[in-house]
Amino acid sequence: MPVRIKQKIRYQGTITPGNLNQETTVVDLADQADDYIVEGYISLRNMQSGDAVIIRTYIAVDGVNQDRADEASFSGPQLYPVIRIPAATLPYNGRFKVTLTQTAGSLKSFPYVVIVQIMEVL
Repeated sequence: MPVRIKQKIRYQGTITPGNLNQETTVVDLADQADDYIVEGYISLRNMQSGDAVIIRTYIAVDGVNQDRADEASFSGPQLYPVIRIPAATLPYNGRFKVTLTQTAGSLKSFPYVVIVQIMEVL
């Protein structure tokens, strides 16, 4: 059973948290037309000494409840500021979400890109 990418959706922009310690949604995907692959990048290039952030991903394994799948913390300037959100293959109702929480420092802006590849069976 051959599978191919039927559709590609790109989410690209910049996220700026409203307050420290406020979990801010980067992307929150609704149900897709079919199973899909998602991956992305967040740039921490604007971080300075005293800044700290937490990046989290969530997946709805049961198609309803978004549970935390991964979490990573970063502080200060980054030698390699582009953080990769690893590719995940999800069911159509996997409801993938990425959040960013700035926990210290002065609020910064964080560029991001997330690409969704929706599959289909031929």
